[in-house]
Amino acid sequence: MYYIVESKKSLDQVSADLEAAVKNHKFGVLHVHDIGATLRGKGFDFAEQCKVFEVCNPGQAFKVMGNDMRLNMALPCRISVYTEKGKTMIGMIKPEQMLTMLSKDADLNKIAKEVEADMVKMIDEAK
Repeated sequence: MYYIVESKKSLDQVSADLEAAVKNHKFGVLHVHDIGATLRGKGFDFAEQCKVFEVCNPGQAFKVMGNDMRLNMALPCRISVYTEKGKTMIGMIKPEQMLTMLSKDADLNKIAKEVEADMVKMIDEAK
């Protein structure tokens, strides 16, 4: 269900490398949520770092929503860069498994496999 790898790099370096990898694979970064900073800004004593990157390949999103508009609720894809007990981690919920829970359509499954393969490459390049 998850694809998570550890990096020896800092969270900031992994984040920068992930942005470059996303662009290299013809995806775009729509937004980065700094959840750790948000929690600390709301007064929570949250020691870890956590950035969630919303990424999208417009062509693939077009195909998914053209097939089933309800699946817009599963978009965009998300890749998280975070710290856990002193380690920098990067990971995602696998799109193929998530999408097959929402639809049994074979065409959508194929798209999800393609997106997942690209996202694994992005994560591996950034780590």
